[in-house]
Amino acid sequence: MTIAVRWMLAQPDLALELKGGARGVGREITFAHATELLDPFRWLTGGEFILTTGIRLPSTQQKRGRYLRMLDAAGVAAVGFGTGLSYPEVPADLVAVADEIGLPLIEVPLPTPFAAVVKRVMSRLAEQEYEAVLRASRAQPRMTRAVISGGTAATVRELAIATSATVLLLDVAGRVLESAPQLPTADVIDELRATLGGGASSSVTLARSGASIAVQQISVGRTPYGYLAVISASALSYVDQILLGHANSLLALDFEKPARLRATQDQLNSHALGLLLTEDRDPAPAWQQIRQAADGEGMIRGLTVLADTSDVAGRVGVEIAEFMNKAGRQLFSRINDTRVTVLLRGTDDVEFARELLGGVSRSDLRALRVGLSARRVVAALAVAVEQSQLCASAAEIGGEPLEFAALTGSVLLSFDSTREVLNTLAETMITPIEDYDRDNGTELLASLRAFLEANGHWEAAAITMGVHRHTLRSRMAKVESLIDCRLEVARVRAELLLSIIARQS
Repeated sequence: MTIAVRWMLAQPDLALELKGGARGVGREITFAHATELLDPFRWLTGGEFILTTGIRLPSTQQKRGRYLRMLDAAGVAAVGFGTGLSYPEVPADLVAVADEIGLPLIEVPLPTPFAAVVKRVMSRLAEQEYEAVLRASRAQPRMTRAVISGGTAATVRELAIATSATVLLLDVAGRVLESAPQLPTADVIDELRATLGGGASSSVTLARSGASIAVQQISVGRTPYGYLAVISASALSYVDQILLGHANSLLALDFEKPARLRATQDQLNSHALGLLLTEDRDPAPAWQQIRQAADGEGMIRGLTVLADTSDVAGRVGVEIAEFMNKAGRQLFSRINDTRVTVLLRGTDDVEFARELLGGVSRSDLRALRVGLSARRVVAALAVAVEQSQLCASAAEIGGEPLEFAALTGSVLLSFDSTREVLNTLAETMITPIEDYDRDNGTELLASLRAFLEANGHWEAAAITMGVHRHTLRSRMAKVESLIDCRLEVARVRAELLLSIIARQS
């Protein structure tokens, strides 16, 4: 805890007056002490507010200047010069030296006792100590509630707020799992990773930028789970270190959740996912559960893994669960015979999909096809899963995960023969709709595409178009009458969607 010199000068009852060294009023005071020693330098640690009457000051200007310079070299924050006893006023030569070196030289008038100055400094430092403890007492319950309700991401966010610093959670391999308030630059992360390992449970290093990097290993017993790092402009205070330790303990407990509890949670998530994909009933509770899979913007991705056999699919499911467990993430997955369906955050990309399958054996990887959907809102869950299934069916066996954007942009429509067939179909099925829209100012084609991309889900498509579902049903009835088709037939919907994509791309 420290006090700026300017704060002391702003205390009107002390009547302190700055005589020299105005450049140093931002210096921080850590202690106040009165001394008349000519050589107190060896006992100083820096940050002191030295008070003197000058009774033992040397008689020559040169030696008095040296005294002031030595105090500055010892890290003294300011010098209070008491007038009215040894000196009627602060010597002009001391003022000149103070201005030269930027050491605040403050006149303490005779009516102001040194004890009052010391008491003011120590009282303010004590107040700051209390405020810091109070801040910690308020931050700790917030972090505890965060880990219960929001998991690792919420805990990291609360620690960042409490310490006013950048906080990162890394796994044992040094991969960043969570960060707040934002991800540091790549060079800072590289410096952080260089401090990991080595057997030490904690470390503090200075980055090339001058920032302080404090790292603690998250572990329970001999089992390491990762690292918690705080990157701050200056070294952490003891209160910040307490908060760091508290967050570390909370995260360790979160990682060490009993296997049965985590398995039950994962099973609940899987049931919620299956309910939304297959059951025709009030899905409100399931939606509430599934929303926990989304990123901060409420977006999700679907991941589908197609295996050769159900045994391989089962082993893949186990490895995915293990990865998510180590990452402190909830698992939303479902295994259906040879297919594994996983719900990911919208921010999870192809690289994350690779890491997710990193523990799968090479022999099993050679029997897998993996597809990743585009980013979708939670309400479009079924669309996201179907996109991932389509990508998985088109992916190369044993190859890289295929993302939906790559499928639609560079695979399906890149063949001339495919495009020719789809364009022919579009002339028959899409042109009448386009003509009707042009002649009547309607939005049948746009509504049809929204309906098809929502896989026939009225509510999701209506939300996309910004209309009531009854209005959307009326528009689809008009489409059916124009092109003489039945939209409840899946094959018809698929051909129409492909035709629209080919026509509009």
